[in-house]
Amino acid sequence: MTDHTGPSAIDTQKEPSLLANFWSGFVHAMKSNPLTAFAMALFSLFVIAAIFGEAIAPYDALATSTDTLQPPSWAHPFGTDQLGRDVLSRTIVAARVDFGIAIAAVSISFVLGLGFGAAAGYFGGWTDRLVGRMVDTIMAFPLFVLAMGVVAALGNTVWNIVYATAIINLPFYIRFARAEVNSRRDAGFVEAARLSGNISARILAVHLVPNILPPMMVQVSLNLGWAILNAAGLSFIGLGVRPPTPEWGIMVSEGANYIFSGEWWIFFFPGAALVLAVFCFNLLGDGLRDIIDPKGRT
Repeated sequence: MTDHTGPSAIDTQKEPSLLANFWSGFVHAMKSNPLTAFAMALFSLFVIAAIFGEAIAPYDALATSTDTLQPPSWAHPFGTDQLGRDVLSRTIVAARVDFGIAIAAVSISFVLGLGFGAAAGYFGGWTDRLVGRMVDTIMAFPLFVLAMGVVAALGNTVWNIVYATAIINLPFYIRFARAEVNSRRDAGFVEAARLSGNISARILAVHLVPNILPPMMVQVSLNLGWAILNAAGLSFIGLGVRPPTPEWGIMVSEGANYIFSGEWWIFFFPGAALVLAVFCFNLLGDGLRDIIDPKGRT
């Protein structure tokens, strides 16, 4: 007689959700690499400063006073600049501008680069040649000089800085996506998808692009730091964000005029924030790879 009272001897286990996998990878990366944990904590501080800058800054970042060129003190921990503005407040508020430019620029270049590169790697032929010539044209110029030319031609507004930074980042994503898709387009799972009747667009979107996202996300982390440095560099030479908007590159440029007279704090603290931001994104690269791609764990 058949027993219907109990469950099957082999119990099926539910697959862990995407959120559970991400959290597991996050915990693993934080525990296994203290530098990644430090970078994540530093990144969290920058994000808080970018979102709540005006609320947590001790003074109005644009307010001037008669207390000009005051060294660091309890009242002004980072000192004051040549117009009596609090350097700490300006450094905190500037995080929103620099992070906003970097995130917008890298997002645009990531989406466009992924699309162009994946198409070139999958279809080959004239598509590959056309995309390749576009990349060669961009790479023919020194990238920072090209960004300077774009901003000088279009005007030094925030969005033009975003577009210039996105253009010079575009070749990295196109070449990376092309190489990764090209190496996988004849793989067994792609051939199986073709034989199942999937069109090329679906094969790219469902089967190929998700497989190349983990290594590309590491490149995103590195490019974010470089995009912040690029935006600050444009502002430093006068082609970036316009004063009196708080921005790290502008603050370093203004403070450079007072180095030899001894007012070191005007350029030092925004410069330190810029260095820490770039350092933070470089450290996050390895941790992000472990979080997104669990197969890469050791």
